[in-house]
Amino acid sequence: METRDGAIMKYRKDRAGNDISQLGFGCMRFDKKMGAIDYEKAEGEVLVAIDRGVNYFDTAYLYPGSEECLGRILHENGCRDMVRIATKLPHYLMRSLQAVEKTFQEQLSRLRTDYVDYYLMHMFTDVVEWDRLKKLGIEDWISRHKADGSIRSIGFSYHGDTEGFLQILDAYDWDFCQIQYNYLDENSQAGRKGLKAAAAKGLPVIVMEPLRGGKLVQLPDKALQELQTSGTGYTPAELGLRWLWDQPEVSCVLSGMNSVAMVEENARIADSAEPGHLSAEDKALVRRVKGIIREREKVGCTECRYCMPCSSGVDIPGNFHHYNLMYLESKHSARFEFAQNVGLRKEPGFASLCTECGECEQRCPQHIPIRSMLKEADRALRPLPYKAGISVARAFMGR
Repeated sequence: METRDGAIMKYRKDRAGNDISQLGFGCMRFDKKMGAIDYEKAEGEVLVAIDRGVNYFDTAYLYPGSEECLGRILHENGCRDMVRIATKLPHYLMRSLQAVEKTFQEQLSRLRTDYVDYYLMHMFTDVVEWDRLKKLGIEDWISRHKADGSIRSIGFSYHGDTEGFLQILDAYDWDFCQIQYNYLDENSQAGRKGLKAAAAKGLPVIVMEPLRGGKLVQLPDKALQELQTSGTGYTPAELGLRWLWDQPEVSCVLSGMNSVAMVEENARIADSAEPGHLSAEDKALVRRVKGIIREREKVGCTECRYCMPCSSGVDIPGNFHHYNLMYLESKHSARFEFAQNVGLRKEPGFASLCTECGECEQRCPQHIPIRSMLKEADRALRPLPYKAGISVARAFMGR
């Protein structure tokens, strides 16, 4: 699509052959005013995005006010047929198929539409969650709504480990999926292995957290200097986005754009990015920047997973990944992400499960003293208040 300033938005295909803009608009972070979404500001950002060729808009039932705001913008500006809406079912709150249907109908009402282009099961962490939904009859429910056209494509968003992601991929005939993926998380969660597995099945992959919620924009001084002296002219955000769009398996990169300037900048980058466009020097630059960021880590784990599987069920790289995040980002955000990605699985991979057999240390190419570092990680990630919180959340989810 050529925009009014002559720029060209690039598109990738979904499973049905429809065009998806490779830049998607994440609607979770609409700015607020007086406690509610600033409608006029959000409207301006969305309309500029549409004008720049963005056609994929991502929201969710549990993003406060987001579905209503997006629906109103599209309705009042006559834009519904120009875009594709993705929204999500909070499956972890569903105890019956009647609850699923009620929630879906409420979402259609909020969005002022009679169909959803891309409907996701929100935040799977392991295949057990899908198994529970199947017992409710979710497969027949999906089939009915796809048949009547109210759901065009069905998928899921994911926040667990690689093995769990691969199991979910094989558990149903999905149309697409959504994963957290960026150059810092290349080998965590679904990771590159999961990305390639999904693409091999013909599934479009939507990427969330491409810049780790802005963390890859606020680079350490040393990393920023490395970037600024590279001669590429890339901004920190541009480096992260280009790294993703360079990969043909990535269908759409979501960005939570809360200013017109950000929309314009990201669209500019998207206009000139395509699979294979990064040079060898660009890729080496990403590795150097990533290496500088990781200098602050507590454990030199590369997440190669040679230590896995653990015979006692410990998610060794998962524990170390989130322990390192405490020093790369913040203790609170790392603990929250750990609870979400590791602690809420049916079989949580807590470090406390370690029996100190030592098999992992024999397989570790980095020669990390895994057993002692797991004890450190567990103390840091699960102080008493967090242990209690995880226990309550697990009980609520029937874990």
